[in-house]
Amino acid sequence: MALLHKDKIAIARSDAGERLDRVLAARTAHSRSRLKALILDGKVAIGPRTIRDPSYRVNAGDMISLTVPPPEPAEPAGEHIPLDVVFEDDEIIVIEKPSGLVVHPAVGHGSGTLVNALIAHCGDSLSGIGGVKRPGIVHRLDKDTTGVMVVAKTDRAHHALAAQFADHGRTGPLKRGYLALVWGAPERAKGTIDAPIARHSQNRQKMAVRSGGRTAITHWQVLERYQGPDGKPAASLLSCRLETGRTHQIRVHLAHAGHPLLGDAVYGRGFKTKESRLSPSARAALAALGRQALHAYLLVIEHPATHETLTFRSELPSDFARLRRALAGSRLGLSDG
Repeated sequence: MALLHKDKIAIARSDAGERLDRVLAARTAHSRSRLKALILDGKVAIGPRTIRDPSYRVNAGDMISLTVPPPEPAEPAGEHIPLDVVFEDDEIIVIEKPSGLVVHPAVGHGSGTLVNALIAHCGDSLSGIGGVKRPGIVHRLDKDTTGVMVVAKTDRAHHALAAQFADHGRTGPLKRGYLALVWGAPERAKGTIDAPIARHSQNRQKMAVRSGGRTAITHWQVLERYQGPDGKPAASLLSCRLETGRTHQIRVHLAHAGHPLLGDAVYGRGFKTKESRLSPSARAALAALGRQALHAYLLVIEHPATHETLTFRSELPSDFARLRRALAGSRLGLSDG
C-alpha cells in the first residue's frame, strides 16, 4: 500500500515575504500547478495552521509541512504494446514512434495509444504527473508521423520539459527537426513560413492558415529535388525546423506554400493527380507508404534533472526510405542559396 509523503521545509530569511506556492516550487520536485492544488486541498500547514491560500506570504523561521498523497491509479489503463525505447531513466523516456500509433486517448481512440503503452511499460517508475500515475506528454506527433519523442515520467520533468517546448529553443538547446517529402520543388533553397494557424472554418477536424489564428513559424530547407519521367520537377525532400508547435503545423504550412506532403490525404488531396508524374517505382512506393511522408528525425533537449544537453537522431523508417530511394533515381541538383 502506498504511503503519504511528508516534507518539512524551514523558511530561510531570504524567502521571507515570498508566495507560499513559489517557495514550495523552488524547494521541492513538484510543479507549481500541482502545489497550488495541494494547498487548496489542505495539504500544506505552517505550524498548527492549515494554509489554503497559494499566495500566502511566508515568514522567516516558518516550518512548512507538505503532505503529498500517493499518486492515483493511472487512467486510462496500461496496455502491453511494444515500444522502441531509445533512452530511459528515472525522469524521462524517449521513444521511436511508429506510424499508426495515436499518442493520447481521445474520442475514437480510447485505447491502443502511446499513453496506454507507457503506463504499462513504466509501471511504478511513474511518480505521478499532477497527482496521477501517468506519463507527461509535452509534445505530440500525428498518428501517421514517425520519429523521436520524449515523455516525462515525473512531475518535475513534466514541468521542466513543458517550459522548454513553450520556449521553442529561444533561450535553451531545444531543437525539433523533421524530414518531409513534398510535391513539387520550391524555387528557393530555403525559407521561412510565418503564417497563423487556426481551426478550419468549415471542417473542425482540419487546421488552416487563417487571419487571427495563433502564430506559427516553420523554417525549411531543400535537401534534394526529384524530376519525373517528363524531366520536370516532381517532388523534393525538405528538412523542417519548428519555431512554434501548432497542430498539423508542417502539413498546413507546406500545403499553404503549394508543396503539400506526399501521401497527405487531408492537406494534399488536390495533388492526387500529380502521382502520374512519378516513375512507376515511385508510385508503388508512395502507395505502400499509405500516409503523409513526414518523419521527426531530430530532437535536442536539456535533461530536466542533470541539465545535460541530450541529442537524439532517428533513421528514416523503411517505407519512407524506400520512397526516397525511388524518387532519388531521378534526382535534380540543388540551386545555390
